[in-house]
Amino acid sequence: MNRNFTHALLAATLAVPALAQAPTAPAKQAPPAAGPAKPFSVPPAKRFALDNGLAVSFVPWGDVPKVRYELVVRAGNAFEKANEVWLADVVGQLVAEGTTTRDATALAEAAAAMGGSYDVAVGPDDAEIVGEALSESAVEMAALVAELAKAPALPEAELPRVKADLARNLAIARQQPQQLAQEKFRALLYGDHSYGRVLPKDGAIEAYTPAQVKAFHAAHYGPARAHLYVSGRFDAVAVEAAVRKSFGDWKGGGTAVAPKAAPKAGRTIEVLDRPGAVQSTILMGLPVVAPSHPDYVPLLVTHTLLGGYFSSRITANIREDKGYTYSPGAQLSTRRGDAYWAEQADVTTAVTGAALKEILYEINRLQAEPPSEQELAGVRNYIAGTFVLQNSSRAGLLGQLQFLEAQGLPESYLKEFVAKVQAVTPAQVALMAKKHLRDEDMTIVIVGDKKLVDEQLAPATTR
Repeated sequence: MNRNFTHALLAATLAVPALAQAPTAPAKQAPPAAGPAKPFSVPPAKRFALDNGLAVSFVPWGDVPKVRYELVVRAGNAFEKANEVWLADVVGQLVAEGTTTRDATALAEAAAAMGGSYDVAVGPDDAEIVGEALSESAVEMAALVAELAKAPALPEAELPRVKADLARNLAIARQQPQQLAQEKFRALLYGDHSYGRVLPKDGAIEAYTPAQVKAFHAAHYGPARAHLYVSGRFDAVAVEAAVRKSFGDWKGGGTAVAPKAAPKAGRTIEVLDRPGAVQSTILMGLPVVAPSHPDYVPLLVTHTLLGGYFSSRITANIREDKGYTYSPGAQLSTRRGDAYWAEQADVTTAVTGAALKEILYEINRLQAEPPSEQELAGVRNYIAGTFVLQNSSRAGLLGQLQFLEAQGLPESYLKEFVAKVQAVTPAQVALMAKKHLRDEDMTIVIVGDKKLVDEQLAPATTR
């Protein structure tokens, strides 16, 4: 509500004579204490593989009569060469444009007739062909997803439009300081690795040819580098028969071998100049252990307490107490066998150094003094509760199964996660901050008015 309006309303209310004594409001009762988070369990997955190498996982889930297919193919941005940034995205969008027998409109109409839809998405490591349908159409949706995987038309007529859309997205991204900070941050961490290439160079997208599109698809889309996940309510016998029939003759694609990332740690400070900017975007972080490491769960708890949710220490400091920023936030970002921690905040230019100093102060404070059990209990309950909620849908559950496969984790990880979170102690949190969130190894990127920012950095980063 507008503050001036609130003050005017309050003044008007006070000016009106009271006609009668208002009844005393009852005292507020404290909300009941949160109970312990319930353990999370997943029905055992049925797993099998086709002769062509396609891995398949079935997980019955939920009561809604719908089924979800997610075909995950190792064909994401990780497999792009230095001169192919976003080529995987071009290919993914063209896969969605139809097959050799049906165009996108016909496919969409077919999916709608099944009470569902389909989509294609591309991420850092994988491309996904997703289809959802009513349970009664589970067999037909298996065939539709397989058709997209086996026989995409990759229509040349649609390539100019797809490239124009992505070029427009790139132009917008290059006007956003958060995107510029991310581009520089990842480049400093990962160097020439594909994880370090966030945005294509100007003109690169427009230069991609139909031959490049077909070559990338032929090299990276194939059954031996794919995993089909199926979740929801479905007849497992009928769906398995449909999967074997629809995907059994799928060919193509080579072995999925992406270059291993070797992110760099070490104090680096880069300022990208935006003359006259009234705000600075701060992005700072460093490589950390991957989810397969025993420290990952206690590190996740430490990250959340420090900056990973709205009641975190950094948010309380630079938003609630100092008023330097509106929406700071940290992320524990993962890819296959890789992870980094980062904090981002958009702050007023004049307090860039002060905000940076406070972020470093909160890291150092957590290293020096364990949190109270009461503070940590709230964080543990938040993580455990959020985890269960996030996995209460077909899409959420399949996302977790993909996470396990990508990180080489056993299925028991999901069952044991809540208990492991609840077992993290204050002493472990302080240890994780010392061990993994070393401020002397932080890469710091600031997008802002360089002439005003530079003079603030030395006082902010000197302990």
